[in-house]
Amino acid sequence: MTFLAVDIGNTRLKWALYDRAAIGEQPIASGAEFLENIDKLADGEWARLPQPGHMLGCCVAGDAVKRRVEEQMEELWVVPAHWVVSSAAEAGIVNGYDHPTRLGADRWVAMIGARQRMQAEAPDRPMVVVMVGTAVTVEAIDASGRFLGGFILPGHGIMLRALESGTAGLHVPTGEVREFPTNTSDALTSGGTFAIAGAIERMVQHVRHRCGAEPACYMTGGAGWKMSPHMSVRFELVESLIFDGLLVIAQTRAAAG
Repeated sequence: MTFLAVDIGNTRLKWALYDRAAIGEQPIASGAEFLENIDKLADGEWARLPQPGHMLGCCVAGDAVKRRVEEQMEELWVVPAHWVVSSAAEAGIVNGYDHPTRLGADRWVAMIGARQRMQAEAPDRPMVVVMVGTAVTVEAIDASGRFLGGFILPGHGIMLRALESGTAGLHVPTGEVREFPTNTSDALTSGGTFAIAGAIERMVQHVRHRCGAEPACYMTGGAGWKMSPHMSVRFELVESLIFDGLLVIAQTRAAAG
């Protein structure tokens, strides 16, 4: 039974079609669209897909965007859309948020995907899970799978726009990341990059202190590849982390009946 996984972020919708909802499955088709182009999915790449037997997605862009995706599905297929909502516990992760359902679905799914990846590679250990996109999230999970808490901070683009709007005359092209910037473009790019890196590395320190062990560190998101080279802590860059989590959740729910 084919399985359609959908990840809707603040900027883009990403999708992947699998032969079945199983951990480790590789997609048979995948793609991405900017949110403003969602209404073209049924006339574009989705029109060439077989009907999925099941669909599961996570969305941080709001109910109106979800509905637009559902309308595109309804034009092509008879399959209900199911959306992940964060809960008190699922697939080996216990939610330590004050109000569990208020945790962003993408954060929840990424943590579930990261834990499955970690357990496939080594004995249980703490984790730090980072998503670098329009916003940056930095999550801490202990070795038992309990989500301890996380940071949210602006992504690089938001930082630059905030500086441009709040600082007279500060309209310069994007520069390079340098240890000692000597022009304004490089100073802005380096400042944003190292601000994000600093928050991530501080969370790694917190987890080491709290858990008494070196965490497994995973990074994902559209801008993860930009951050990864500038980290002093080793991170595994995993482009498919949210899709991995959706596969885990779908398989776990199917097994539970």
